[in-house]
This record gives sequence, C-alpha cells and structure tokens, in this order.
Amino acid sequence: MFSKWLTNKTKTNRLEIASPITGKAVELEQVPDEAFAGKHMGEGVAIEPTEGKLIAPFDGTVAHRIDTNHALILEHESGVQLLVHIGINTVALRGEGFTSHVSTGDKVTVGQTLIEFDIERIKEAGYPLITPVIIANGEESVSAVEYRLGPVRAGDAGLLSAVLKK
Repeated sequence: MFSKWLTNKTKTNRLEIASPITGKAVELEQVPDEAFAGKHMGEGVAIEPTEGKLIAPFDGTVAHRIDTNHALILEHESGVQLLVHIGINTVALRGEGFTSHVSTGDKVTVGQTLIEFDIERIKEAGYPLITPVIIANGEESVSAVEYRLGPVRAGDAGLLSAVLKK
C-alpha cells in the first residue's frame, strides 16, 4: 500500500530508503503518541519490531543521536533527514536496554548496525515498541513520500521512497 503527500509535477530524483528494522510496517496513525500519529514530526511509517537491531537504511551521517540511545536522525547527502524513534516514551528508560554503536557526526554505510535494543526490557517496562520511521524535514527536502506496509526485514529496499525537491 502506498500513500502520497504533497504533489510535484516536475521530474525529480528519488531516494529509496530501506527498512532500518525487522518487523511489521504500519500506518503512523497506529502510534500511541499524537506527535507521531498526527504526522507533526513528519511523514513516514511505524514498525512493530521483531528484532532488536536498528541498521542504517542508506549511506549518510548521524545528524543527531539522542543521549539515551532510543532515537537518532540520519542525514542523506541529498539533505533528507530520517528520524527513527525506538518505542514510545522510551526516553524514560534513560538508556537502559539500548546500546548505540554510533555518535553524532559519524559517517555510516547502508546495513551498518546503529543501535541495538532489548525488546523484552522495553516490554517489561511497559512501553510500546512501535517505532516511528519518518522524514523529519520533508517539507524542505521532499515533494512526495510513498511507503510500504506489512512485513519488513532490516535492509529491505523500498520501505520509503521520497521524491526529492530540486
């Protein structure tokens, strides 16, 4: 299933974004947090993880890694910034159950492990595992986003497809 937002009738390049996590891709509206569900943070999907590993979905730079290791923003050379937020309200874990393998400013390559997370620890703490994967700066960098729903494996191509501006 695909969804488009905004429109652009000129020919442009596309950025294909692989799935950064293994699990099931669902609509953002299923995220129990209005900032994500209401798409206030950007357009994208959410993944219900079945494996506790976040990988780089493209070559880029870690624009920002949250100190508690539960979220990061990756920037592609095109300027597109992808926010991946592991679980909801997981900042309250203060980093417990999260192991980061990268820091802000690091260059990363597609498939590289960025963060490992303990699914059972997050569940035991009572936090939803659902993980938003969104284009955080979409209004300035892309004119349309398409996405795929259903089962995904980390590294699978085509989770998101962004039509780049310019």
